[in-house]
Amino acid sequence: MKQSLFLSSVIVITAVVAILIYTLILGNPGNFRNGDVRTQPNNLLGTVYTGGVVVPILITLTLMDLTLIFERLFSLRKASGRNSITVFLKSVQTHLMAGKIDDAMKACDSQRGSAANIIRTGLERYKVVVGDKNFDAEKKMAETQRAIEEATSLETPLLERNLIALSTIASIATMFGLLGTVVGMIRAFTALAAVGGAPDAIQLSIGISEALINTALGLVAAIIGIVAYNFFVTKVDNFTYMIDEASYNVVQILHSRTND
Repeated sequence: MKQSLFLSSVIVITAVVAILIYTLILGNPGNFRNGDVRTQPNNLLGTVYTGGVVVPILITLTLMDLTLIFERLFSLRKASGRNSITVFLKSVQTHLMAGKIDDAMKACDSQRGSAANIIRTGLERYKVVVGDKNFDAEKKMAETQRAIEEATSLETPLLERNLIALSTIASIATMFGLLGTVVGMIRAFTALAAVGGAPDAIQLSIGISEALINTALGLVAAIIGIVAYNFFVTKVDNFTYMIDEASYNVVQILHSRTND
C-alpha cells in the first residue's frame, strides 16, 4: 500500500513539475524569434519545446528516474546501517566467539539496518531455544537458521523496491521517444506537401526538430533508467551476498559453541 502510494505521488509530482518546466521555461517567449512560439526557436530551450506534447512525458520519465535513484541510494544507505557493515560484522563475530550474545545484540541495536535486523532476529531465536532441553544441538541451529532465513525474506523486498519501476521507465521511455519521432516526421512531411508546391520551411524545421528532440530525450531517460537499474541490482546482489555470508558465519560460531 505504501509502495503504491509512493509511486503514485512520484508520478503526480514529477508530471506537474514537467508541465511547469515545459510551459514556463522551455515555452518562454524569449526562447523564440519575435516572442512567438510558433516561429523558429533561437536557443536550445526553445528547440526542446518544439518537441511537442511528448516532451513533458519524457521529462516526467527522466524526473522519475532521478527521484527513484535518490530514493534507492538513501534506502540502501539506511539498510547498511549507521557504521561500516564490515566493521559491524567483525564486531558481532568477536562478541559471539567470546560467548557474549547480549553484547552482539547490542551491537545490532546500535548498527541498525537490514543486516543488523537479520542477525539480531537469529540471535533472539537462539537465546530462546538454547536453554530448551527439548531441542538438541542440531535442532537449535535449525531454528536459528530458519529465523534468519525468514528475516532475510522480509528484508530482501525492501532492498529490491522500485527496481522494477526503473526497468519499466527505461522501456517505455524508448517507446515514447519513438512516438515523438514519428509525430515529428509526420509534421515534416506535411510541411513538404504544402499547398502550392512550396514547402513550409518553418514547419519543416519544427517537424524535424520535434523528431530529433524526442529521440534524444527518450534515449536519455532510457539510458539513465538502464544504468541505474543495473547499478542497483549489482549493489543489492552484493549486499545480500554479504548478509548471507555473515549469517552463515554467525550460525557456525553459535553451532561450535553449542557443541562445546
